[in-house]
Amino acid sequence: MKNLEISPGLYIVATPIGNLSDLSARAGATIAAADLLLVEDSRVTGKLLAHLGLKKPMRPYHDHSKEADREAILAMLADKVVVLVSDAGTPLISDPGYKLVHAARARGLPVGAVPGPSAPTMALTLSGLPTDRYLFAGFIPSKDKARADLFEELAGLRATLVFFETGPRLAKSLAAAAEVLGNRPAAVARELTKMFEEVATGTLEELGQRYADTPPKGEIVLVIGPPGEDEAPDDAAIDAAIDEALESLSPSRAAKEVATRFGLKKNDVYARVQQRVAS
Repeated sequence: MKNLEISPGLYIVATPIGNLSDLSARAGATIAAADLLLVEDSRVTGKLLAHLGLKKPMRPYHDHSKEADREAILAMLADKVVVLVSDAGTPLISDPGYKLVHAARARGLPVGAVPGPSAPTMALTLSGLPTDRYLFAGFIPSKDKARADLFEELAGLRATLVFFETGPRLAKSLAAAAEVLGNRPAAVARELTKMFEEVATGTLEELGQRYADTPPKGEIVLVIGPPGEDEAPDDAAIDAAIDEALESLSPSRAAKEVATRFGLKKNDVYARVQQRVAS
């Protein structure tokens, strides 16, 4: 591997999300020049080093790292090349590391990055959904209420939504998304760049039925399309929908249904519901 002259500092290096051939030449050369690698799991990074024919000192850096660990790393940056990698993909994207980068920048220490593989970006480009405006929201919460609250928070956002999810929880998340967001188009991308890569597309309800009894294996990215581009509803249409919903639903449930239908914030609709009930 060609040697690369690198000045001391912290370098954030993207690593493959599955296919080791996706490691860029610059990323490999940066790792080769490192005095120290900061890793999530030394066993995972060890396989990458073996692929490169390298042996490098590794030090764990993850969510449980203490402030003293961070201070020790910062002290090295004046005269050492320290490379931060995650187990897969671009570090700091739903991975630890931002506190270290923030501290290094606050102290005027050099910070660089080598871009590369990113599962959210790849899933987004493969989904066939709008890419001009999107939000990556990390892992979907495992608890039912927290999951529903997240979808309600994002319901009115006119952007494609991108999440990480696990196979055993996927069906629940698809059902919750359909209930809160409506039956939007979506894509489930799994095992990206690996032998069994798969991208399944359809509506949230269709995908929910597909995976209801057969949870998929592997690492999963869920992409959900934005709300429809219908004209904003007028007050009369909203009030009529509220009155109709109140005939069979509680005020809270009516507010949720109308908010989902029109892509509005639930709290705003609930205030209107309360006004209709009081009048």
